[in-house]
Amino acid sequence: MDPSELELYTTQELVAELMSRKTFLGIVVHAEQAFKEEQWAGEGIFKVHYNANLETAEAGRLLEVVAQHVDRQAD
Repeated sequence: MDPSELELYTTQELVAELMSRKTFLGIVVHAEQAFKEEQWAGEGIFKVHYNANLETAEAGRLLEVVAQHVDRQAD
């Protein structure tokens, strides 16, 4: 897929495509509302998606590891 073609798809379409792929093993986190401001205010509601390649507990552990990594990077 040509990167310029990505702008033709909605977030929901892109997430659905990724979740349908048997080779995808991961989590997608995105803002519930489209971000249209110049700078993020640091608050928002997010959606988390994972497919059948991960069980709920595995997805939770992966998010925990990512959160710990982000915390370490902020220090």
